[in-house]
Order: sequence, then C-alpha cells, then structure tokens
Amino acid sequence: MLLHWWKNGIQLKLRVRIYPDGLLIAVLYALAFWAARQVSVDQFHIGAGIRVAALLLCPPRLWPYLLIGEYAYFTHLRYPMIETHGLAWFVLGSAFLMPAVMLVISLHRKAMERTTDVWILSVAAAAAMVVTLLNVGMSQLLWPIPPSVPLPSRAARYLLGDFIGILTAVPFALLWMRRNTGTHWIASHRLPTVACLTAMLIPGILATQLPPEYVTAKTALHLSMTLPAILLTRLHGWWGAAVSLPVLSASIGFSITSTGLPASFDPDMYSTQQFFVVIEISLLALGSTISHYYHRYKQRDFDEEQSANLAKTSQMAGETDLRQRALDINRIGDGIDTYLSETADWLKRKGHHEIASNLIRTSSLYSRKFREQASMVYPTALEHVGLYLALQVGGISEAWSTTDRMAQPRLIGDPCRLTVALQLAAYRALTEAVALLLQQESGQIRVSSRCGRVGNREAILVVVALLDRQQVLSETTCALAIRRLTGRTLAYDGTVQCRRNRIRMVLMDATDAQRLVEDTSGLHATLSTVS
Repeated sequence: MLLHWWKNGIQLKLRVRIYPDGLLIAVLYALAFWAARQVSVDQFHIGAGIRVAALLLCPPRLWPYLLIGEYAYFTHLRYPMIETHGLAWFVLGSAFLMPAVMLVISLHRKAMERTTDVWILSVAAAAAMVVTLLNVGMSQLLWPIPPSVPLPSRAARYLLGDFIGILTAVPFALLWMRRNTGTHWIASHRLPTVACLTAMLIPGILATQLPPEYVTAKTALHLSMTLPAILLTRLHGWWGAAVSLPVLSASIGFSITSTGLPASFDPDMYSTQQFFVVIEISLLALGSTISHYYHRYKQRDFDEEQSANLAKTSQMAGETDLRQRALDINRIGDGIDTYLSETADWLKRKGHHEIASNLIRTSSLYSRKFREQASMVYPTALEHVGLYLALQVGGISEAWSTTDRMAQPRLIGDPCRLTVALQLAAYRALTEAVALLLQQESGQIRVSSRCGRVGNREAILVVVALLDRQQVLSETTCALAIRRLTGRTLAYDGTVQCRRNRIRMVLMDATDAQRLVEDTSGLHATLSTVS
C-alpha cells in the first residue's frame, strides 16, 4: 500500500495529484537554500545559484515542487520579519522571485540546445538582474523604513552577489547533467589535470584561512589561481571552465569578512570580486569556444572517416565484381584454348599438319591478347606477385608499349608489404592517371612509385609525369585529375596533387585504429621526392 502511494501519489479533490518524490524534492530544495544562506552575504549569494541549478536539473513538471520548497523556506525565514518589514513585503517579496527565474530559464530553452554554452552567462545575468530588481524594488517600496544603504550601492551588491552565486552553483548542475558525455576530456591529460586542480585548491584554501587584515596576500593567492584555471580550461574546454569557476568563486566568497549583520559588506573583497567576474566570464567563453570547435572538428573527422569507409567499401565491391568477371573470362579462354588444341590434334591425325600449326600459332596469339584484356579488367597477377610485376607483365604494360610514349618506369620499394586492397587502389589510380595524360597531353610519360612508411603506416607514393620538365599540365588536365582520382585516394587517407608536369598521389594503408593526420607536403617529404 505504501509503495502504491509512493508511485501514484495522492489524488486531491481539486484533481491535482501530489507525488511524494516531488515533496521530497521540495524539502531538499528548501534545506539546500537554507544551508546556502548560512554561508552567503549580499555580495556572494549562493542561494541564487541553487535556485537556477535546481531549475536546470529538474524537468518543468517538477518546478511546482521547487516553488513550494522556496515558499516554505521564505516563510520560515521572513515570517519573524513581518512586524518590522510589513505583511505586504512578506507576501509580495517572496512570491515572484522563483516564477521570474522560471521565466528566464524557459526563454533560454532553445539556446540551451545549441552547441556552445555561452547561454549560461545570459541566464546568470538575466536571473541576477531580475531577482535584484525584485528584491531591491520590493524592499524600497514596501518596507516601512527604507534600507539605510543607498539604492544604487545595494543594487550593485545584490547583482554581483547573485551573478557570482549562479556561476558558483550552476556549473556543478551542468556537470551532473552531462556526466555521461565528454569522458574523453576527463580521461586525457590526467596528470596535468590533477596538477592544475591542486594548484588551484591550495591557494584557495589558504586565502580563506588568512585573517581579514591580510588583504594583499589574499588577493595574491586568488590571482595565483587564475593561471591553473586557464590551463585547465585549455586542456578540457568547457569542462575545465565548469570546474574552475566554482573553485575560484567559492574561494573568493568564503574569504569575505562578514559581521553577521544583514547589511554586512567587505569593500576590499568587493573590488576583488569585480575583477574576478571578468576572469570567470572570459574562462567560460573560452571553454565554450574550445569545446564547440573540438566537437565540430571531431564530427568533421568522423564524417570524413565514414565517407572514406563508404568509398573504400564501394571500391572493394566493384573490384570483387570485376575479379569475378575476369575469372569468368579466363575460364572461357581456357575452354576456347582446350577446344582449339583438340581441333589441332584432330587435324594432325588427319594429316593436315600445316593447317594445325597455323591454327596453334593463331590461337596462341589471340589467347595471349585475350588474357591481356582480361588482366586489364582485373589484374589477378597482382594478388600473387604484387603491384610492380602486375604493371610489367600484365595487359596494361602491352597497352602502354603500343603508344610508344611510355618511358621505363621507376619502381622502388616492396609493394607486397601493402594490402591487396591498397595495391588495387594504387593500380587503378595509376592507370587512370596515365590514360588521362595520354589523352590530354603530348610527349613522353614516365611512371614512378615508391613504397615506404609514413609514421607507423605503410604507404605508397605514385607519380605520373611528363618527361619534359618544361612542359606544364593544362588546367583542364589538372581539373580532370583531381575530379577522377580524389575519390580513390581519399578512401585510403591519401591526396592528389598536380604540380607543373606531374600528377602526384599518396595512398596510406589503414593498419592502425588511429588515423595519421599530416600535412600533404609532409607526406611527400616523408616518402621522398620521386621524379
């Protein structure tokens, strides 16, 4: 029965269902607000941060319970003040604070969905201004005797205190909301992170323990906390700023000297607070920007990797189909050779030796041409002897020799260290580049290739160049080369470049889980110059 009541709540006659977990939230919120009040002053009001943090943590359906918790707290706090400050202030001064901040949060809902977290500053500023306006305005209008502190000074203290209080508590709420994201930030740079936190906490704790007269020492300790805060933000982006802000704000807030009276004010720390507010805003903006661009570039790298994988898969599917066709063509050729051989044997048995010899010579010639054409569909020899021998003994070599424009190739390195898939991609890119130069340019052509390593990955550099160094590739040729060859090279983390009289291509074997990111010129320099 108790479990049923806890899950389904209490149904009132007004058709309003009150859930016990909501009441628990109201009680916890009231206690948190009360505890925050014990360590707060006008110029450092953590309760303002507790209010905003609770609204961010709880979905809108639970906001009425937060409102109940705040009303309960204000009833406990301000009921004894009715005789001195009036019933109107007791009611109106407590009724509109939480609804006003609710409105601020609601208006920022769309901004919260964006990739940057600068909206926190907007929420903090708007909530601080609205609450300050209500508090100062209600006390000025409804108190029988207006406060002794001048209105502008009081408003400035409240505004600064609420703003810093929000920046102290809200980052913890956001870290909790995003606890399942951004773990890569936390896992990386562990030692520097611990060092930065230690370098912040030690001066912060020392500053809170110094006597009030050591104002200069406190300020120096607080300033020493800014450098590790900046480094932490640099390491972890928004996450670093979200950790640094509460530490900075809490250290300054707990260093404020309080007299225990309602209008307690520390002018020395007030000046320090104004300076550090600028630092905290800058840290949060810097961290948000770092995280924004980090995730942006990470998404771009992921998209590029996915595109490369799709292109590689598509190429391999096409090569598989071509391989099967080449095998079928070879089987047909084997069948034709067998039939012609049997026919030649039959002619010999019938005494037609000359006809049989001519048939054998003719069938051998066309069988070789037939297999050369089959090898141009798919270079099966590449799987057995590697890329370089496939270029020299396959049909493509015969096709190039008939043009009388191909110089002796320069092939360096061991292509068999590369995967068959990468060798096939290099073969297709190389033959297509040669065909392009044969069609679009004049003069002799040389193919050069070098297999080597780029970092910890096997790679191949292919250069298809005109022998005449003074001849420059036309713009049409360069555009066609980039358009036709880029797809093949990108699938293997490679590049295509047209430089003066040559087309240069780099393809890398994906043997490591982590991609190697290098500048294009660095890739060619690493593999050395091939001309």
